[in-house]
Amino acid sequence: MAAPSQLQKAIYDVIVIGAGIQGSFTAYHLAQRHKDTLLLEQFLLPHSRGSSHGQSRIIRSAYPQEYYSRMMPDSFRLWQQLEAETGTTLYRQTGLVVLGPPGDPQLEACRRSLDAHQVLDAKALAQRFPGFRLQAGQVAVFDSTAGVLFADRALRAVQEVFRQHGGTLRDGEKVLRIEPGAMVTVTTTAGVYRAPRLIITAGAWTGAVLEPLGLRLPLQPLRIDVCYWKEKQPESVSMASVSPCFLTLGLSEVPHGIYGLPSLEYPGLMKVCHHHGSPTDPEKRDQASSGGPRPDIALLSSFISSYLPRLEPQPAVVETCLYTNTPDGDFILDWHPKFSNIVIGAGFSGHGFKLAPAVGKLLCELSLGEEPSHNMAPFAITRFPGALRAAL
Repeated sequence: MAAPSQLQKAIYDVIVIGAGIQGSFTAYHLAQRHKDTLLLEQFLLPHSRGSSHGQSRIIRSAYPQEYYSRMMPDSFRLWQQLEAETGTTLYRQTGLVVLGPPGDPQLEACRRSLDAHQVLDAKALAQRFPGFRLQAGQVAVFDSTAGVLFADRALRAVQEVFRQHGGTLRDGEKVLRIEPGAMVTVTTTAGVYRAPRLIITAGAWTGAVLEPLGLRLPLQPLRIDVCYWKEKQPESVSMASVSPCFLTLGLSEVPHGIYGLPSLEYPGLMKVCHHHGSPTDPEKRDQASSGGPRPDIALLSSFISSYLPRLEPQPAVVETCLYTNTPDGDFILDWHPKFSNIVIGAGFSGHGFKLAPAVGKLLCELSLGEEPSHNMAPFAITRFPGALRAAL
């Protein structure tokens, strides 16, 4: 919460709505540029209602899309900068294996995105990482730079540095109304704030925030099953010390892909998830029935039996998280087509956490009218012409 001396303050240089990892890094960059910044969060912190909670996320250099792989060196550098600023370890290097059929276009693009890599066949992978078993003819591309980001710790760290640079973070304040203009007015459940610039990074709630501003982005919130799987022989060497992260590309049996991380949240349990889920209303996510069939868990169980035979084929722990997907899986980082002092960051589609330092930098640059530090074309709202018609 804001300090008592700040409670009556109503005018800022920039207001950021949404204090997940993207909004928090955006506010961090603004504060470092000496902009008086207000960061608003509808829930009391910390919370598990959105997309930024939990202890771990994958960070990697390997990416099928060149525009993301070109952003990753900047992102790695900024994560290291945050570690230095806070004296906190935010990253553990484990490596990453990308599993798939040889010649798959996305797998080949991942291989090309790496300065240094190895291609392992089934035998070589099993020798190096005994927990994995490839199917006949499949290969793995190894990314040695990859590892695990400590997500909860990272979110706290970036918010801490934001406040150290004079930023104001107010949680437990839901936005009720936004009035555009040369000075944007934001009314919350606890106050009224004004600023010449507004940045919206509201995660799964972005659609609801934008609709009164005449913009309908094709954002689909998904409820994801986050599953943890127990080692069959827990007395063996901990998987946390020997297992890399992994993801699949191009496997016909898992069209949306599967990813996994070594046991960190729960000792002896490996985190393995399907990169897909069920459409949901973010306000009702926790009301979803737990008694019905869970097709994603059935798919994961089958995958684990085939590819990770050292794990029990039924999950020991199942939690939930939200993705907010765009139709093409790429982010939205752009100005509102009608209000040039409102910037939007949305649709991170389950792969945005690792890129948050660079995304926050880009949203900061857009808001301040600076030259963007990366190619913005893949993230433009114009690729969704229906959204534009709704806004005009």
